[in-house]
Amino acid sequence: MIVYGSSMSPFVRKVLAFGAEKGIELELKPLGLGSDDPDFLATSPFKKIPGFRDGDFTISDSTAIVTYLDAIRPEPNLIPLEPKARARTIWYEEFGDTMLCACGGKMFFNRIVAPRFLKREGDRSVADAAERDELPPLLDYLEQVLPDSGFLVEDRLTLADIAVASPFANFAHLGLDLDRKQRPKLAAFVDAMLGRPSFKAYVDRESAFLARAA
Repeated sequence: MIVYGSSMSPFVRKVLAFGAEKGIELELKPLGLGSDDPDFLATSPFKKIPGFRDGDFTISDSTAIVTYLDAIRPEPNLIPLEPKARARTIWYEEFGDTMLCACGGKMFFNRIVAPRFLKREGDRSVADAAERDELPPLLDYLEQVLPDSGFLVEDRLTLADIAVASPFANFAHLGLDLDRKQRPKLAAFVDAMLGRPSFKAYVDRESAFLARAA
């Protein structure tokens, strides 16, 4: 099974971590921005990452991919079957994909991608506004809803935790302060999730790559 994209993308990273937690071997084919690689385009005609191939089956979008992976490998169960827990898991995935990633993307693109890789100035005002106005309520929400178990749903690892944790790798690359005194549960959650083998190897490689590109 092949995943096309860069683990620097929280969506790609989510798929890779989900596969690792499932015990599914995924091959990452790294791609640059706007790649015209024909194999990639066959999986994602609109050039959105991640693209995915399993034999003659191709699909794009991280949610579609993890849904497929969960269906072909039901255990360990990472998308709960109990209706309320399942709905809450999907909500947290949506929260991670749309709210956290949208906010983080404004910072990551304008502070890292544009100046380091596109060789042009990013819009610092957009990044600063996202950090100042958009991010704090999202972090405060997570601090409020995180159970003492450290897992968002059913007191065990689920897709909810993977999807919410993935953007925090980008926040770490940005050097953002989570304010550990004000948000101790969130800080512990992020440390625990990004320290799992399913995340750590990718995040460490990303950090080394960004250090070389600084």
